Amino acid sequence: MSAGTYAPRPGAAPLSRMIAAQTALETRMLLRNGEQLLLTVIIPALLLVLFGSVDIVDTGSGDPVDFLAPGILALAVLSTAFTGQAIATGFERRYGVLKRLGASPLPRWALMTSKTLSVLVTEVLQVVLLTVIAFALGWSPHGNPLSVVLLLVLGTAAFSGLGLLMAGTLKAEATLAAANLVFLLLLVGGGVIVPMEKFPDAVASVLGLLPIAALSDGLRDVLQHGAGVPWGDLGILAVWSVLGLGAAAKFFRWE
Repeated sequence: MSAGTYAPRPGAAPLSRMIAAQTALETRMLLRNGEQLLLTVIIPALLLVLFGSVDIVDTGSGDPVDFLAPGILALAVLSTAFTGQAIATGFERRYGVLKRLGASPLPRWALMTSKTLSVLVTEVLQVVLLTVIAFALGWSPHGNPLSVVLLLVLGTAAFSGLGLLMAGTLKAEATLAAANLVFLLLLVGGGVIVPMEKFPDAVASVLGLLPIAALSDGLRDVLQHGAGVPWGDLGILAVWSVLGLGAAAKFFRWE
């Protein structure tokens, strides 16, 4: 048999095809995981319905859903890019999945890219679902969609870096506990449901530097108040993105 007659030809697939295949796999695994689905989809949706239809928290003047919807969108990014990814990646590292994937033809940076793309795909589904629910509750968004996209992308990068940093440096059990604890703390103190004005000025100034506060406030300024590009919030998210992704790239341990 002459050379070049094998079908398919031996060798690794093109890099773009490997990334696409790994992204599809990561997305299916995420959506099939009941616990992660509860965290990333069901909890944000339930919080939006509950606090948007029942007057539990004083959200100021106007329809409560106009205040809550941007914050819940930020919470969805937090739950997927940070909490869900940290827990899933931490246990993949514990069970040796990452070590084996690192020895495959797929480069390690491409594996991290696939995980990030999977997060983005999941977030698109979350945004669509939450937007439909918010519209059903009477939401009236304003502002430039491009500003919303910039905020969501930078928020994803910031939380993804922090999640990978946690998953790559802590044990899986510690990651599970810490990621869920951080999720609960930021839910309460990140301006998602409780307005930052409810906190003392000194505390609010510190909390305002957190990525969840920058993302929720930026989305609220655009979608509720029709503001232009929220450069301050984008700047905070950009700093967190650089710090988180840079630290994750430097300190992430594959074993």
